[in-house]
Amino acid sequence: MQTTNTMSSPEQNLVKNDWEFTEVWIDPMLSPPYILLLLCDSEENCQIYDPAQGYKVIFSSQSYETAKLWLLEDEYEPITGRLLATELA
Repeated sequence: MQTTNTMSSPEQNLVKNDWEFTEVWIDPMLSPPYILLLLCDSEENCQIYDPAQGYKVIFSSQSYETAKLWLLEDEYEPITGRLLATELA
C-alpha cells in the first residue's frame, strides 16, 4: 500500500507560490525528453525551473514573450495546455 506524504518537499519550497499559470516545455530530441517548467505571475514575471536540477531557476524574465522565446531558441516545445493556479485552489 502506498501512502501520500502531505508535507511539501524542499524542492517544492524553492518554487515561488504566487504564480498564475504554468506550462510544461520539453526538448523532444532527447531520450527521454528533457522537461522544463515555466511559471508566470499575474504581472507576467516569469521564471523557468529545471526539475532535474532540484527546481533551480535557470531563466527569469519580466515578460512571458521573452521567456517563451528563450525556450524556443533552445528548441523546446510547449506541451499543449496551461495549468492555472485557480484550478488547484
